[in-house]
Amino acid sequence: MRAPDTNEILLHVEGVALAFGGVRALRDVSFNVRKGEIRAIIGPNGAGKTSMLNVVNGFYHPDSGTITFKGRTRTRMQPFEAARGGIARTFQNVALFKGMSALDNIMAGRTLKVRRGLLWQMLRYGPALAEELEHRRRVEEIIDFLEIEAIRKVPVGRLPYGLQKRVELGRALAMEPDLLLLDEPMAGMNLEEKEDMSRFIVDVNNHYGTTIALIEHDMAVVMDLSDRVAVLDHGVKIADGTPDEVKKSQAVIDAYLGVSH
Repeated sequence: MRAPDTNEILLHVEGVALAFGGVRALRDVSFNVRKGEIRAIIGPNGAGKTSMLNVVNGFYHPDSGTITFKGRTRTRMQPFEAARGGIARTFQNVALFKGMSALDNIMAGRTLKVRRGLLWQMLRYGPALAEELEHRRRVEEIIDFLEIEAIRKVPVGRLPYGLQKRVELGRALAMEPDLLLLDEPMAGMNLEEKEDMSRFIVDVNNHYGTTIALIEHDMAVVMDLSDRVAVLDHGVKIADGTPDEVKKSQAVIDAYLGVSH
């Protein structure tokens, strides 16, 4: 895996704790994401990985700790603030508008980029029309990039799961994020679909320069794609380093990988 272009810290998570009633999902978790890297967060089921992503983009508010993104420190963030600030997200379970086409789903990702008011949009005239055409041009570029031209007008509910995942990635890319959060992008995929998605993740990182933080259970994928890996177990960070360093960690072997690895 190539090294990140810079050591600049894009996201810094410091001392984050989160509990639901008596269940402690995260306990004093700290890590950072460097600009330009692919950063993996791994761990067994129930380790707190998705909870961590939900804290980063504002779905959950931590009980303590801070999130610093692009130099601005917060104790909590609202989802709309995260989106406006440059954080996009895909989900464990595909969250698309099933009756809408792939094209229209990806266009939905451009919503925050719309500058003309509702009246201009209704009239579709002059500056508003020019803006819409520019948004469509950007979306068509993403469709070409993800190699989904053939299904651009197909309702996504009729698409196989692997293509739905690709459309969801396209919608996130349409937001032009600085940080892309991927929650188990390979879940439910066969080997060929995993290979395709792995290629697109690397291409997004290289072509767009997008910083990526991902959760993934497929260890071969994680070790192949990632620049650095953070490991959670029962809400606690037990390891953090390069893929090779993490693979050799006895704490990781005991908690997650198993001795057979």
